[in-house]
Amino acid sequence: MSEETRPRAPITEADVLAWLETTAAAVEAGEVGAQELIDLLGEFRRASAACADASDWLLLAAREGGARLRQIAPVFGKGYVRAPAARLEKLHRQAQNSGQWLAILRHKATA
Repeated sequence: MSEETRPRAPITEADVLAWLETTAAAVEAGEVGAQELIDLLGEFRRASAACADASDWLLLAAREGGARLRQIAPVFGKGYVRAPAARLEKLHRQAQNSGQWLAILRHKATA
């Protein structure tokens, strides 16, 4: 897969920080009110849940693709395999593979 066609995250940490800097400046200038911030908070909480669901799908797909827990562990911020192993164990109570997890996410989106 070429660099151009490689899947990319739809949003990055840098994107969020740039947005936050711009929004903070608008708040400080009095251009954004409390209700707008509450609305944004709701959007971010929903987006955060969606990112967590996507992260779970990626974890399942990586394991299905042959990734070992030791390879995955640093992404969890620790060198220990316990964090991804515990997450996989919890996910496997709901779905055995990434396809099943995606089906669950689709169902949640339409419910």
